[in-house]
This record gives sequence, C-alpha cells and structure tokens, in this order.
Amino acid sequence: MRIAVTGSTGLIGSALVRSLLADGHEVVRLVRQRSRTGVQPDGTVGVGWNPPLLQIDRAGLHGVEAVVHLAGAGVGDRRWTDAYRQEIRDSRVLGTETLAGALAELAEPPRVLVSGSAVGYYGQTGDRVIDEEAPPGDDFLARVCVEWEAATRPAEEAGIRVAHARTGLVLSAEGGAGGRLFPLFRLGLGGRLGDGQQYWSVISLADEVAALRHLIDTPELSGPFNLAGPEPVTNGELTELIGRALGRPTVFAVPEFALKAVLGDMAVEVVGSHRAVPARLLATGFRFAHPTAEAAVRAAV
Repeated sequence: MRIAVTGSTGLIGSALVRSLLADGHEVVRLVRQRSRTGVQPDGTVGVGWNPPLLQIDRAGLHGVEAVVHLAGAGVGDRRWTDAYRQEIRDSRVLGTETLAGALAELAEPPRVLVSGSAVGYYGQTGDRVIDEEAPPGDDFLARVCVEWEAATRPAEEAGIRVAHARTGLVLSAEGGAGGRLFPLFRLGLGGRLGDGQQYWSVISLADEVAALRHLIDTPELSGPFNLAGPEPVTNGELTELIGRALGRPTVFAVPEFALKAVLGDMAVEVVGSHRAVPARLLATGFRFAHPTAEAAVRAAV
C-alpha cells in the first residue's frame, strides 16, 4: 500500500514508519521543511504541508490508500502558557482540517484515515473504568480532543473510513514520557508523582504500532478506539514496576504542590486520572503483545 503519515518523526510515527517499510509498504511523509520533500535516503517520499496556513501538496497525495495522522505539538514539551495552549489546540485542529479537507477533494480518496486523539478525551475520571462509550470531559485537553476528532468530518462526508486512535501513555525508552522517566529511575531518582493514586492507561510502543496497523487493515473499523493496555495502573504501581525492572529504588516522591510550581496547569494532567480500557479494540479480535503494565514496562526497558 501507499500510506501517508503525519508526525512521522515523533516517537509513534517513527516506529510506525519503520514497521510499514519493513513490510514493503510505500510511505509518504507529510513534512513542513522544504529540504525534506522528495525521495529520502530511507526510501520514503516527503510531501509538503503547512497546517497553520491550511496548505498541503495535494498532488503528492495521489495514489495514497491510507493515511495515519499523528501530528501535533507535544503536550508535555513546554509549560502551558496561553500561547502554548493555543499551539496545542491549533496544531491538532487546523492540521486535521487541512488534511481531511484535502483528502476529501482528491479524485481518488484513500480508503481510510486513522486520526490521532487521546484518552484525555474523557477528562479526569478518577478510579472509574471508562471505555469508548463514555462522554467527553470538560477540561482543556478534553475540549481539544473533541475539536480534533470533529475536524475529520470532511473526510467522513467524502466516504473515507475514519478511525480515531485515542492513545494513552506510550511506554518507550526512545522518547515520550518514558524517555524522560527512565533515565531518572536509572539514577535512583524515580518515584511517584503526587499521591500516586491517579490511574494511567499505558501501552507499549509495539502494541501502539500494531493497533494503528490493525485500524488501517480492518475494513469494518471506524469511530473511536482506546489505544491503551487492558489493565490501567496507578502512578504508584507503575513507579514500582519501573523500579523493579531497572533494579533501582523508588523512594523519592514529588508532591503535587511542587509539580504545580514547576509545570503550571500541565500538572493537572500529571496528577489527573484516566482509567481507560480498550473495549472496542479487544472486541475486534486485537491481541496485545504486552497486555499488562509490567509487560509493557519490560518491553520498554
């Protein structure tokens, strides 16, 4: 297949591209730097786009059969100023609007668009188990996710199958939260965040990629899917699992007030709780290679 990927240099996008290339697929990367357009050394093809200006090279999408949309400003990359909140929102909503509109206008649209989202869609849910039937929350990230998913509507109206990948915390030493946490744990500086009772829905990088490919390859799948392991764990439990896997103590703890002082409003997400389970994904017959948090941690380290 000829498959287009946005966010192809991020943690998930890079792993997805490697997986697709290994299986002989042709990969089109949507890129913003002019120097990365055209055929690249790894055999991928760079196609230009500029989401803030709603610009995209439609000709470069010719013949694309599937699209995986992962681009968006990193939620944990900076302190949440008003300007960065706007960037988090616009990078997702404007990017999706640009892409979905362009796909809808193609003479031969792709069969499927797998568009990124997050378990943050549900807001803070405490210790309540939630699946894809749960309503959206009303905090900042929940509102962003609602707009993000709604922005795919032009593609749906053009008859393109759309699946929303509501991803949890992807565990990997290559980047993301794991890329920041594991070095601290290796130094013996790891510990719970806040009281450690908040639930985190974790998934291994391998399972994240496999789930995205499952959504691409299974023709009847559309709508929201939680991409998270079947067994969410508390931050305290995850801390113990990482410490055990690395053979390091986990005696340190960062109190909530300190997190708020350093992270500002983003601390709400760190100490917030998402106990999301992949009910719809499991119902499709998908099987996790790392179904438990312990297995996902061991795969990561």
